[in-house]
Amino acid sequence: MAKFPENFLWGGATAANQLEGAFDRDGKGLSVADAMPGGKQRLAILGSDTFDWTIDENKYTYPNHRGIDHYDRFKEDIALFAEMGFKSYRFSIAWTRIFPKGDETTPNEAGLAFYDALIDECLKYGIEPVVTISHYEMPLHLAKEYGGWKNRALIDFYERFAKVVLERFHSKVKYWMTFNEINSAFHFSALSQGMVNSTGASDFTNVIQAWHNQFVASSKAVKIGHELNPELQIGCMIIYATTYSIDANPVNQVATMIHNQAFNYYCADVQVRGKYPSFTDRLYKEHGVNKEDLEITEEDLALIAEHTVDYVGFSYYMSSAVDITTEEADEVQGNLLGGVRNPFLEASEWGWQIDPEGLRIALNELYDRYQKPLFIVENGLGAIDTFNEEGKIEDDYRIDYLRRHIEAMGEAIADGVDLIGYTPWGCIDLVSASTGEMSKRYGFIYVDFDDEGNGTMDRSKKKSFDWYKQVIATNGEELA
Repeated sequence: MAKFPENFLWGGATAANQLEGAFDRDGKGLSVADAMPGGKQRLAILGSDTFDWTIDENKYTYPNHRGIDHYDRFKEDIALFAEMGFKSYRFSIAWTRIFPKGDETTPNEAGLAFYDALIDECLKYGIEPVVTISHYEMPLHLAKEYGGWKNRALIDFYERFAKVVLERFHSKVKYWMTFNEINSAFHFSALSQGMVNSTGASDFTNVIQAWHNQFVASSKAVKIGHELNPELQIGCMIIYATTYSIDANPVNQVATMIHNQAFNYYCADVQVRGKYPSFTDRLYKEHGVNKEDLEITEEDLALIAEHTVDYVGFSYYMSSAVDITTEEADEVQGNLLGGVRNPFLEASEWGWQIDPEGLRIALNELYDRYQKPLFIVENGLGAIDTFNEEGKIEDDYRIDYLRRHIEAMGEAIADGVDLIGYTPWGCIDLVSASTGEMSKRYGFIYVDFDDEGNGTMDRSKKKSFDWYKQVIATNGEELA
């Protein structure tokens, strides 16, 4: 295993809507996350034909409203990250703290001031901020009144938002990402595109149009950032799930190729290469999309070609397998992806198939395809943590998961991959994006808060806290 670069960005990752809380304070507006109910049926509810973003407080609870109270406790949390030795901290800016409804022309100064304080707190400890401009938290008003990202009006709204935050923070923040897991809309567009079935998500033409509008918006953000400072590093961010054919049957091999094109590469190809991939027409045909129904201008394509991203950020939690030749293949669920069960892999409590070798493959596949630096900005194990008799959380299962994935990262670096950083997901326990639960925990830091909204919100260190501190202190050399 190769040594990690001396300037490697070890750290952790979170998202505003999953930890900040304070959903209605200091001028903040409602986001789509604030309308997402809690519980294992969250995605089913959002994917129903009747859900219309209406908040019914009598029927559902909304865990994102409270998060883990990071809005008031961020100094305590950043101090704990610094104690672990973080070199970087990936977080997002809540669009609705800056533009409460999304279509205003004047930003909310109180929201900007909060992120000034948060960024300054990171810099105080020498922690490099890594900022996601939009992370599953678009203004609810834009989803309800404009229909989400299928509406080209959102390009201008996002451009205004990006311009405000880039102008405000570019002297303090070097690393940026435009959209979180932009390709997640392939399976579920509510989170990233603000569209549900009742507002058009079930028509793939709307998903494709929404992606195009996001590609244009992303390029506008890249343009703004590079004009402010050419040294800014502005990346895209995708879910990447290494995908295998279940066997050597050529039919399954072709199905796997098509899956990879559509899910793993389509969005990244446009943002990294600056043009739509060669398989685009076939993809549209397979999903019933008439190209003539899309609003894509020559000006759009020129902008996308000229303003590509500097690096590829991605999340990796699991791999997937494809089997279209077995009538009743054993299906699994995880991170919105699905797929069939791989008999060679074990799974987490939520059915996510654990595959460290798949991360090495992912890194090689992405770097060979794009030849731009890679940044693993999410990776981790969601698990139920329990205290032992001494009042400690001995999360050896999490340590084992992370150790094996870090070893795979080292092997990929030895393979020649340019990997610049690693920010495992949920470095502190927070609300699950897919289920709204607190019981699905990822953090090195335990937060006393449960699925029913009970608890003190007090923070405490798990066994993995000191383990990760050692990993960072030795730059990945001591993983035991």
